[in-house]
Amino acid sequence: MTHRLLALCLWIATLTAADLKSLTILHSNDLHSQSMPNSEDRGGFARLATAVQKEKAKCSACLYLNAGDLVQGSPVSTIYQGVPIYRMANLLGFDAGTLGNHEFDYGWRRTRQFARIAKFPIVSANVVDQQGKSITGKPYVIKNVGGLRVGIIGVVLGDLVSRAFVSAASVEPWKVLPVVETVRRYASAIKDKTDVIVVLGHLHDKEEVEAILHEVPEVSIVVAGHSHTGYPQMMNVDGRVAVLLQAYGVELGRLDLKIDRETKTARSAEWSRIPIDKIIPDAPRVAYTVKKWEDKIARLVDVPIGEATQYLDHNAQVKLFEQAMLETTKADFVFFDPGSARNQHDIKPGRVMARQIWEILSYDNLVVMGKFKGSQLPAKVVKNKLIDPDREYSLATTDFTVTNQSAPTQLGTTGLEFKVIGPAQRDLVLNWIKQKRTIP
Repeated sequence: MTHRLLALCLWIATLTAADLKSLTILHSNDLHSQSMPNSEDRGGFARLATAVQKEKAKCSACLYLNAGDLVQGSPVSTIYQGVPIYRMANLLGFDAGTLGNHEFDYGWRRTRQFARIAKFPIVSANVVDQQGKSITGKPYVIKNVGGLRVGIIGVVLGDLVSRAFVSAASVEPWKVLPVVETVRRYASAIKDKTDVIVVLGHLHDKEEVEAILHEVPEVSIVVAGHSHTGYPQMMNVDGRVAVLLQAYGVELGRLDLKIDRETKTARSAEWSRIPIDKIIPDAPRVAYTVKKWEDKIARLVDVPIGEATQYLDHNAQVKLFEQAMLETTKADFVFFDPGSARNQHDIKPGRVMARQIWEILSYDNLVVMGKFKGSQLPAKVVKNKLIDPDREYSLATTDFTVTNQSAPTQLGTTGLEFKVIGPAQRDLVLNWIKQKRTIP
């Protein structure tokens, strides 16, 4: 009897072990074309590639996923509209990626080109044409990893256009479907073909990531992007988990899972964040490719344009750029969208390089002007200034703000027409600093 009981226990243990499979998900998000290490000597694609190679060598079943916003944020990306960044990304070892809002900054045709350049699948389920076909041609992908069938569904912000993350013209004629509803539909469709389902999404934390974990039980894991601060710890809702890293490639995420194939859930999950710093050697081929593209634009951006007398953080930069627009356009009022100044690059006292302005003002926004009665000016433009409601005032802003003027993050109004088109906002600021020589 004892022997039979022991044999039964061993059989059950063997069966349980067979049903549990290890899966490691390496992940990145919001790399924003930061192919070079930052001013603190963190990040860089060549180091990231080395870290990925090292981690993949330590796991038997491993995937490396990218959760969007691979482009936008460096002169190489801006000048060549993201194309070189996707070519570099082919050397990083991604197994799948998804679209972020910035993948649409150069227009939807370029978005589709990114999907063609990538040698890894770009999954996107909720940006579709009138027939419901995915903009990348792949709403999901199923990867066979170490005997596990891993379904990966890609999604991007459901309010991609309405919140002015991108202009409507950058997405039309494609439409953006609600995130949770789309995930639920595809998770139901592929659940019988998979052992575990992962959502790879560029998403809002509360409205979308948490909603997926609470409302779509077929999904066990969410690998997220969009918020640049990252999660302090893994999000866990009844055993379903979500992870998100700091932006700009300063760390690599590693999620170690035990997958129960019978229940199609993660029996356990451990998350670690690996710093990408100077102790990690460069991957030679990636370093060579990065340098090749940097050399192409060095003469344009690696030149001094002035001197800064004090430290300028994001808020100080916004005030400086507003001043540049006011003095250059001679407008009565200026609206400068703080979101158009990327906040990963503070300006330190001393020499200011053109590259810094290219990286901070990485969008190709044009300066526009219009004249309006005081009664027409939005409150966020007037602020606390006294104005005559019948007097005509000039207002300077950008074409992006005008296109999306009704959005809460922009003017919050409609119907304002701007007829004067000026230079690129970035060029205006560059020339203003050159003339000033000393800022602020």
